[in-house]
Amino acid sequence: MLKWILVIVAGVVLLGLLAPTLNKLGLGRLPGDLQFRFRGRLIYLPITTTILISLLFTLILRIL
Repeated sequence: MLKWILVIVAGVVLLGLLAPTLNKLGLGRLPGDLQFRFRGRLIYLPITTTILISLLFTLILRIL
């Protein structure tokens, strides 16, 4: 159980660090990516981008 939590945390940190690069590629502005303000803070939920990246990694791992 602890291994999975560490993997999820590492994935979230990695995506957070790669977010500016992914935005330059257009992956942060897909239809289905939610962005709104709540109490003066910008909340960003990249739902479509997450699904697209997941499918890409799944295809890569299936090929290997």
